[in-house]
Amino acid sequence: MSQKIRVSLLGLGSMGTAMAARLLAQGFDVDVWNRSPKEIGDLLDLGARKVDLVGALQNNFFISMLSNDAAALEVFSDENLAQTAPGAIHLNMSTLSTTATRELADRHERLGVGYVASPVLGRPAAILNGKLLIVAAGKASEVEAAAVVFEKVSAQSWNVGEDHAKSILVKLGVNYNLIHALQAIGESVALVESGGVDPNTFVEILTHTAFTGAAYTGYGPMIVNRNYTPPGFSVALGLKDVKLVEDAAAELDLKLPVAKVLRGLFESALLDPELRDLDWSAIAELTRQRKI
Repeated sequence: MSQKIRVSLLGLGSMGTAMAARLLAQGFDVDVWNRSPKEIGDLLDLGARKVDLVGALQNNFFISMLSNDAAALEVFSDENLAQTAPGAIHLNMSTLSTTATRELADRHERLGVGYVASPVLGRPAAILNGKLLIVAAGKASEVEAAAVVFEKVSAQSWNVGEDHAKSILVKLGVNYNLIHALQAIGESVALVESGGVDPNTFVEILTHTAFTGAAYTGYGPMIVNRNYTPPGFSVALGLKDVKLVEDAAAELDLKLPVAKVLRGLFESALLDPELRDLDWSAIAELTRQRKI
């Protein structure tokens, strides 16, 4: 970039922290803000600047990576959005419900603040390695303007239209497939393991030709070797996503027969003290340990 762009990052969970580090590595000036006190010494050492919420809303772009609907609706209230700098564009990279996404889009439109719903596909490591994927929706001019950020922090981005909820539907659809994959791997590993087959050999065979995608090659070894910590994506967030999928399907008058089963698995994992704090792929243990 010939001239540095200052970007704000709101929400410093594992994803937000990785995104802030990526922005800094790609030459952006970065302001950071978190809803609760958090140790961010590493980001400050890399050059980030800690600001308050109003300060975070003063840059041309501000990115949010908040955990749920309630947090996003609270932070981006009418009162707070009214303090945004003229011409600013909010890039909301959180996974929210379609209902909350529409409400936020209406608020931004009413107050003259640019808004691009841009949920991301990938774990923190994908952000840091430049392999993140972004699904964007919003006004064409605003999505086009956001490309200066998207091109630096992702491997690829897609524009799925002006209806902000469409990007959320795509993200939920992808995560729903991932959740199916986690359970499918868990069940097939439990099957061959119970029959005395080395599960590592099984996953090598499974991923050699038939299932070569990152979901299987990444999560397969994690499940086989019970490598669930530190969690890249928590069990609680997995349950959140299943519920968001169910809500979105209900809005569309669509029945997803397996969703209830998958929700039950995450609910059971959250009640299990051995599983609740692990990576969401740990739902596989419910089958392997015959807990269901």
